Parts: sequence; structure tokens; C-alpha cells
Amino acid sequence: MSNEKEILLEMHHLTKRFPGVVAVNDVSFDIYKGEVHIIIGENGAGKSTLVKILAGVYKLDRGEMMLEGVPYTPEGVRDAQRHGINIIHQELNLLLNRTVAQNVYIGREPINGPLNLVDMNRMNRDCKALLDSLGIDISPTERVANLSIAQQQMIEVAKAISTNNKLLIMDEPTSSLTQREIDNLFTLTRKLRDSGIAIIYISHRMQELLEIGDRITVMRDGAYVATCNACDADMKELIHLMVGREIDDIYCRLYNKCADEVLRVEDLSGLRFRNVNLHVLAGEIVGIAGLVGAGRSELAKAIFGYDTIDSGKVILEGKEISHKRYDTHHAVNNAISFLPEDRKLEGLCVHMSIRDNIMQPSLGKIFKTGLVDRKKMEEISEKSVQDLRIVTTSTTKQVCHLSGGNQQKVVLAKWLVTDSKLFIFDEPTRGVDVGAKSEIYALINELARQGAGVLMISSDLPELLGLADRIYVMKDGEMTGDLSCGSEGFTQENILSLAIEGSAAL
Repeated sequence: MSNEKEILLEMHHLTKRFPGVVAVNDVSFDIYKGEVHIIIGENGAGKSTLVKILAGVYKLDRGEMMLEGVPYTPEGVRDAQRHGINIIHQELNLLLNRTVAQNVYIGREPINGPLNLVDMNRMNRDCKALLDSLGIDISPTERVANLSIAQQQMIEVAKAISTNNKLLIMDEPTSSLTQREIDNLFTLTRKLRDSGIAIIYISHRMQELLEIGDRITVMRDGAYVATCNACDADMKELIHLMVGREIDDIYCRLYNKCADEVLRVEDLSGLRFRNVNLHVLAGEIVGIAGLVGAGRSELAKAIFGYDTIDSGKVILEGKEISHKRYDTHHAVNNAISFLPEDRKLEGLCVHMSIRDNIMQPSLGKIFKTGLVDRKKMEEISEKSVQDLRIVTTSTTKQVCHLSGGNQQKVVLAKWLVTDSKLFIFDEPTRGVDVGAKSEIYALINELARQGAGVLMISSDLPELLGLADRIYVMKDGEMTGDLSCGSEGFTQENILSLAIEGSAAL
């Protein structure tokens, strides 16, 4: 990065404390105009807290900021937006029962006539033009509740882009996106950068850093560690700076001698999928790949009893468990666990404690008389916190106060307590840093080693290829391929061809 670059934002000794923790500790560095500045670090490193300070969500305890040479102390999010600073949050903040256009222009609706009524036609037209410019094929009148997580993520991007920006903050913007959507987002990001807009980009996908970044700043334990030019970055050194230790083989895959069949799905049809056949052996890790909308999550939810099955069978250890009243209660009783894609809405009770979230699916099994032993609950949850390295001051802390990655670990912890026979993971490392990913991969490996079957959905193809014994590929609700590890077709190119074209690459 040239020294001639003009500084947009200066940060000097920024500090932010929460009860029991210093989330941002004496952080100082600069952001240039017209650059993509990557910030990396483990979950709990202070990245999201730092950018929320910049965006007016949190107030500083100590330190100062200068925006274009003028002191910058935002009074709130609206004040930050007036200064040209916007943020795309890691956790989605959309009004599910409003339309896409209403979400994009919330608080900035076009007004028409003497009665100051919202001009819906104009708002929908403007929104359609914006979505088209971003390559987003979604109607502006569609209710957000009807969209997938990846589509909702793109609406968050559109909402931020629709304002005048000097600095745009992207906190894990690609965590739910397919490669095609990521390519579109990167094209847009480069256009914004080239127009002089500064972009702070937070990501745990290490392969993205060199592709999109100009400079990279590393944070650890709330503190600034180092900044380097992306073109000079060494990935191994960056990981070492992030986690303070060497991580050589992130997947640590230990292939097992698989035993009997634990799951068989026969001609299963439901919401957005049809006539699906698959099987998982005990000790086997089976992946499911496909584009957004292919029906992967809907299939997983149907197997777990969350969504209705229209026809077909779910067979666990040779016994059919699906029936007209099959639901999540029956699935849990049959030793099936499910880690959903959307941890916030479907995986956690965010205003309950870590302890209560971890214990929730196991209470009936552990305390068969109905009398709950609080001391035993604390012992079990404390062990889970230690085993999964969940960063918290207490198991009684509300889950909503944890970082996204630590929330993901709580979801994982609650299912590990159940000793299930089949674990279904839908995007298990979404929003999780490279160190925590390595830990989660090790846990998935250990589950397989102990004889559990693992069915894993992931949009991260290197993750699937690094972990899975076999990979099923879905397109438009149907299975288009079944690839085995070690075979000639076990490649990213072949998976993408099956996901996009429905046939294997030549």
C-alpha cells in the first residue's frame, strides 16, 4: 500500500469494557480512503466490538477517533450514518414481516403528497434498480421471512449500499453465501473501493483475504497485534498471529472403518426437495453440497422432524422412525441431533443462560424423575464450556452477550451432551474463526471415531472435501451426485458442475 494514500479514519487507544471483560484494549491503527482493510482474529478477539464502536452502536470508554482529520464521536447509529459510516452486521437485523424494499429503505422511505405518505411505488422501483445492480434476483415486494439466510444476507448488503458511504463495514458478509454470490459481492466491493470508499472487511474465511484485501490487521484478546499489506501476507504467519499457536492440518481427518448403517433416507419428499435417497454409516462423515435454494437445509430439517415430510421414509438403525406425527421431539428421543444454519433463531434461546441452553435438550434424559439438580447442571455445562473453549466469565451469562463464534459453540455443546447416534450439522463453522474451526473439525472427527454418523451441510467446499468420506450434491431439490473420497471426481470443479449443471464435469 502506497504511503500516498489519504487517511480517512484514525483510531487512537480505543478501549471498551463490558462486565468482567475488556473487549477492546488500547487499539490504535488507521483506515485509508479507497482501500479494503481486512480485520482478522479469533472469536472474542474484539473485531465486532471495535467496528460497532465505529458504527455508533457502542460508546467508547477511552480513546479518540478522527474522521478526515476531525474528532469523531458518534452519538448513535444514525449519527454514524450521517457521517457516512455504515455497517453490515454479522447477525442479521431485518424485519422479517416487512418486504425487502421496506427493509432496505427503513427510516429513509420516500414521501409523497401533502399527507407525507410513503411512496410505495417509487420505493419498490428504486429497490428493484438497486437489487438489479447488485445481481440480486429477488422481488422488492417479497416478505423477508420467505427468504433464505443467504438471500437475507444479500438484503443486508443492499441496505448498507443504498446510503452514501465514506466507510462501509462488512462483518462476515459471506458467511452464508455461495461462491457465485461471493463473486458478485467481491465485484461490488472492488467497485466501491475504486470509487474512493473505504471498506473494513471482517472474515474467518482465510482464502478470501488475499483475494479482496489491500491491508490486513490482526487482533487477539481485544488488542491490536499487527498490520501488513495483503500482497506481502504469509497465511501461516497470519494464523500464528491470530491464535498464538501453530495450526498445520486444520481438518485433522482420521478416516475410520465404518460400521453398520445408522441412517437411511428413502424417496423422501418435502419442502423444496423430492425423491431423495441417501445413507450414512456409523463412523462416517457425509457431506451435502449445493447452491442456495437447492433444498439442503430443508432436507436436514425434515430428517430432524422440524419440517413436514410429504412422502418417503427416515430409517434409523434399520427402524423407520418417520410417521404422520413425527417431529423434533421424536427425533431427539431417537438420538438425532441437529445444529441449524441460523443459530440465532433456531439453535438458541439467546436471552437464556449458557447453562440452560446447553442443558435444554438433555433435561428429560438426565433428570428422569423431573427433579432438576442445579449443581449437576452446573458441572455438566462448566465441563462443556471448558471442553469447547467457550469464552465467557460464567455459565450463567446470557448467550446474547457472546460473540457469534462462541454462540455457535454453545449450540454444538448442547447436542454433544445428548450422546446422539446421528449428528446433522448445517453450516457448522459459519462465522467461526480458523482456530475454532480446527477445534470443531476435531470434535466432528471424534464423534465419527466414537461411532456416530455425521451428516454435514456446508457451502465451504474445501471444508467438505477436507472432512467428508462421501459427498452428496443437490440441485433444485434433487440429488445429482454421490462422490466418494479418493475417487477421481472428488473435486471442487466436479461438485460445482453437479450443483450448477446437474452433471459431472468432463
